[in-house]
Amino acid sequence: MGQKLKITGWIAAGAVAGVLTTVSLQTVARGSLAPLPLEELQQLAAVFGMVKSDYVEPIDEKKLISDAISGMVAGLDPHSQYFDKKSFKEFREGTTGRFVGVGIEISQEDGLIKVVSPIEGSPAFRAGLKPNDLITKIDDTAVRGLSLNDSVKRMRGESGTKVLLTIFRKDENRTFPVTITREEIRTQSVRGKVMEPGYAWIRLSQFQERTVDDFVKKVEEIYKQEPNLKGLVLDLRNDPGGLLDAAVAISAAFLPENVTVVTTDGQLAESKSVYKASPEFYQRRAGSDPLKGLPAGLKTVPLVVLVNEGSASASEIVAGALQDHKRGTVMGSQTFGKGSVQTVRPLGPDTGLKITTARYYTPSGTSIQAKGIVPNVLVDESAEGSPFAALRMREADLEKHLSSGQGAEVKDPEREKARDDARKRLEEEAKKPPQDRKVPEFGTDKDFALVQALAKLKGNPVVVSNTQVERKEEKKEN
Repeated sequence: MGQKLKITGWIAAGAVAGVLTTVSLQTVARGSLAPLPLEELQQLAAVFGMVKSDYVEPIDEKKLISDAISGMVAGLDPHSQYFDKKSFKEFREGTTGRFVGVGIEISQEDGLIKVVSPIEGSPAFRAGLKPNDLITKIDDTAVRGLSLNDSVKRMRGESGTKVLLTIFRKDENRTFPVTITREEIRTQSVRGKVMEPGYAWIRLSQFQERTVDDFVKKVEEIYKQEPNLKGLVLDLRNDPGGLLDAAVAISAAFLPENVTVVTTDGQLAESKSVYKASPEFYQRRAGSDPLKGLPAGLKTVPLVVLVNEGSASASEIVAGALQDHKRGTVMGSQTFGKGSVQTVRPLGPDTGLKITTARYYTPSGTSIQAKGIVPNVLVDESAEGSPFAALRMREADLEKHLSSGQGAEVKDPEREKARDDARKRLEEEAKKPPQDRKVPEFGTDKDFALVQALAKLKGNPVVVSNTQVERKEEKKEN
């Protein structure tokens, strides 16, 4: 989910080793002396020694310590994480929107890898891969039986190396090999188009380093094609979040200057912050405002913000800010509810710690955590409703999730019943032929929620959900 990527300097990496040899060590905890729990740390040292000497086979010391750190951090909440070399590299790729690979968006279908879309200009795009192509083999490895994540790892590699993909193209009923040379890929987190005269749609799939610049370019393209824009849909569905400064910038693009976008609160002084719709809160380079060239009409154009259960963290910040300032109508389903801030601190040149340091609050002071944003207008994902929404994980479903910090949580007795009903429907749906199970892509004329958003902008009747209700924060068992 979203991260406040804030590098605050190197942290001493020798603390554990020091504890093994002395009982008088103290550590400075962010400006105040905090004595270490020496008895417990001596136990940790004793366990480390026993595992080293008594375990059935030799254990790598570095891995043992790395696993101990991982377990300590994982016990805090679902979003705090220790990054080893590999995971730190993957995290950095996720926030920059850059990675080395072939350049395709993929999903799974019938045990195979389905090409959703080749990224424009990528090696896969140049090689002629098309949406709905199925990948059956990666080099000499059959795809069937591999997880989606394993398939992604096999297609990624060093820049300049080659990968052989075996493609089955259904509409041509043929299988053929394609050799692709890997290169650095820049993912596209912004899509958009004029849907019909006067009305446009912009979708953000993630908040990355390039998102703000790409958003500005897309807005300029739309206004060039449609100077007299009457309404805009900002689509944040299934956007898991990303960088805080990008969320502040996107909010600022629509809001009056200097109004509050989001506040944070935590133990540290630096965690008690107010972020406003002003360049100093989102610009990456001094004196450079990436929003400076935006059309003036963007501040006043009628706006609908589409969200669903997959909209989390940074997307919830944007939706909450626009909703609280009455700048747009939020439509869709209640969002994920990830209202916590993660700060990333390096532990060395290639390892780091992502730790939860604060909670997010909307401009009105409402915590997003374990509740999310409740839309102004609840709209289903299809004309038949949202039959599988109950199966989707939200923050409140995650083990060890933080509470909102704003009062007691309420248990919903209908939750498990709704899940059982959704599971039964999913089983029936799985029996249908694949062509009958396809979910319409976002941004098409078959996108039910988008059609309702456009109706709202035009002042036409909207098909409001008659099944969705606000989900209260669930009570955590002590």
